[in-house]
Amino acid sequence: MVQRQVPKPAELFDLMKFKKPEFNGRKRRLDAALTIDDLRLIAKRRTPKAAFDYTDGAAEGELSLTRARQAFQDVEFHPGILRPAPTVDTSVEILGGPSALPFGIAPTGFTRLMQTEGESAGAGAAAAAGIPFTLSTLGTTSIEGVKQANPHGRNWFQLYVMRDREISYELTRRAAAAGFDTLQFTVDTPVAGARLRDKRNGFSIPPQLTLGTIINAIPRPWWWYDFLTTPKLEFASLSTTGGTVGELLDAAMDPTISYDDLAVIRDIWPGKIVIKGVQNVEDSVRLRDAGVDGIVLSNHGGRQLDRAPIPFHLLPSVRQAVGDDFTVMIDTGIMNGADIVAAVALGADFTLIGRAYLYGLMAGGRQGVDRTIAILRSEIERTMRLLGVSTLAELEPGHVTQLQRLVPVARPAAEAVVR
Repeated sequence: MVQRQVPKPAELFDLMKFKKPEFNGRKRRLDAALTIDDLRLIAKRRTPKAAFDYTDGAAEGELSLTRARQAFQDVEFHPGILRPAPTVDTSVEILGGPSALPFGIAPTGFTRLMQTEGESAGAGAAAAAGIPFTLSTLGTTSIEGVKQANPHGRNWFQLYVMRDREISYELTRRAAAAGFDTLQFTVDTPVAGARLRDKRNGFSIPPQLTLGTIINAIPRPWWWYDFLTTPKLEFASLSTTGGTVGELLDAAMDPTISYDDLAVIRDIWPGKIVIKGVQNVEDSVRLRDAGVDGIVLSNHGGRQLDRAPIPFHLLPSVRQAVGDDFTVMIDTGIMNGADIVAAVALGADFTLIGRAYLYGLMAGGRQGVDRTIAILRSEIERTMRLLGVSTLAELEPGHVTQLQRLVPVARPAAEAVVR
């Protein structure tokens, strides 16, 4: 039988350690976030619906985004046993420079709308983590402002080719003058995708107040306080700021962009140039042969053509077609460090995070972005250790199986479409 005794106070204190209360509300909620999904839930509670849905949503039925995230979930890892990895090296050389982690921050537009620290928070967090930060043409912080926030780190610039070509040329020159080392020439936005959440919310730049937005704002006074007491929200690189997102994009973007425009930009830009928005094998090979420095497999986070190809599914075929010496990056759907490990194993040289970064920003400003990076770093390191690899170079396709959920239906030869 178990021998019972009267508890001794000294022993009770040894067994029960009371956690010191955290009185800083921001730190408390960020420390409680263990995953990117946790940050997303905090962001949703703290951000007005229109701004949150602009970040969280995608085009039309949002199938492209849903499928991209599901593709990463449909991964089976194959760990090696008796292969100690007590320490792991997550660093990588990408586009002529270092990154402490195999991911960087993707370009996002209207960023100060989500949280007023905006791109400055992202650039500062990237600098602290030793990873690249990418500024969007539709950013709300200037090229020079991002350089100030990340003076010694790696800054990249994402370029849209505008109807007024001189705007694009001048932005390219300014980014080069500010020391940005890589240009992401974006090709998947000839017109705006149908982002239905934005239409239903009446989302516009600047935000339009309705009875619904006022009611939604009542439990989020901190967001409105920040919005109303900080510099006016406007595009840092464009003079036109009024209208819905779709109207702004359609007014600025040019559906006639071509390889001729790429040639002009290459003549202006002195650094590395990658093409963002590649969605098939044939274009990947053609761009490699055209001499660009790399590509980003991307369907724009599912925000343009719904039912577009899933970049993660496309990755192995592209890597096989372009060879090992050509830089291939990937975005869309990344919500976990394990997603990044799987992408590297299947041939990605680098990955980019967009929504994951913005969820952190909305959850806690600069500290929230730091938390995003810390969560992903921890997940990457843990996944590598469990796989039995010490460096990213040790990852290989044998570590990953992509489980099939969406399988193409075979068509008769006479109906096959030839590109």
